Amino acid sequence: MDSTPEQSPQNLYLDHEGKTVVIVMTSGPTTPHRCATPFYLGALLASMDAEVSIFFTMEGVNLVKRGVPETLTAMPGGKRIIEFIRDAKAAGAKLYLCSPALPGYAIDPKSDVIAEVDEISSGGVLADMILSSDKVLFF
Repeated sequence: MDSTPEQSPQNLYLDHEGKTVVIVMTSGPTTPHRCATPFYLGALLASMDAEVSIFFTMEGVNLVKRGVPETLTAMPGGKRIIEFIRDAKAAGAKLYLCSPALPGYAIDPKSDVIAEVDEISSGGVLADMILSSDKVLFF
């Protein structure tokens, strides 16, 4: 089967500058097996020059509560979630936390949130991100 230049494996990873990706993180500590991949993927996409935003809402806000990501792993014996978060940050991903979700999980934005979070934002910020990004992923 002939392959056009657009379909060849050599061209699959080219020209991603200016791409924006929003990862909406709704999974949390009750589903630990879903908590590593979003950060791994976010780090990978950011390293490919995509502008990556990870927005924590619903139970996902618990992943940025002090003490949780430092002890949580996606699988027994695996890498801690805080390490995945830091890898995504080091690659250039920005982390956003949904302020309306915090009271429901008894999270104080001034004292309970890990330092890796870039911004505490409203649902309107998330809506704007979704409408203006190239890709939106939900975990």
